[in-house]
Amino acid sequence: MIYAFKGFIPVIHESAFIHPQAAVTGNVIIGKNVYVGPGAAIRGDWGGIVIEDGCNVQENCTIHMFPGVTVLLKENAHIGHGAIIHGASIGKNCLIGMNSVIMDDVELGDECIVGALTMIKANEKFPARSLIVGNPGKVIKEVSDEMISWKTTGTALYQALPGEMRESWEAVEPLREIPANRPSQESLYKTWNELKK
Repeated sequence: MIYAFKGFIPVIHESAFIHPQAAVTGNVIIGKNVYVGPGAAIRGDWGGIVIEDGCNVQENCTIHMFPGVTVLLKENAHIGHGAIIHGASIGKNCLIGMNSVIMDDVELGDECIVGALTMIKANEKFPARSLIVGNPGKVIKEVSDEMISWKTTGTALYQALPGEMRESWEAVEPLREIPANRPSQESLYKTWNELKK
């Protein structure tokens, strides 16, 4: 659902896919090939939200801010399931792990990776290529070229997803039994642990 608020109507590029069970409100700008999953709340009521080209905001994420603040997700940022971004700036090609919390005035440099369940306190600043984990979030090492390559490949799947959703996604009635000719799904991507084996 897309909602105007106090005269602000979200601006969404036609190549983006916003799931109808997501809520996008007010002063929000969404770029090219962005995927926003069901349950995501992108609420630009008290401030702005800019989601640049190639980003994804997965299922049940929340993006919001204190009054007068603009949240920025730079190009190719990847926001994992259930993450909360509140008043922060996320650098280009960053990965925010599932159920992480990124608080107010946090600045992540380009190509940072934030581990799942990490909590980054307000006003923290991290240089590019920081691998951040824990509660509170701490840098444990520099992100390697191999890690960024893995992250970029995963993000590319999400960048293709808006077009695939427009081509083949539809509401249907469920089947009541498994058909004999049910196809198998191809494996498009390996987890980091699988890749390292």
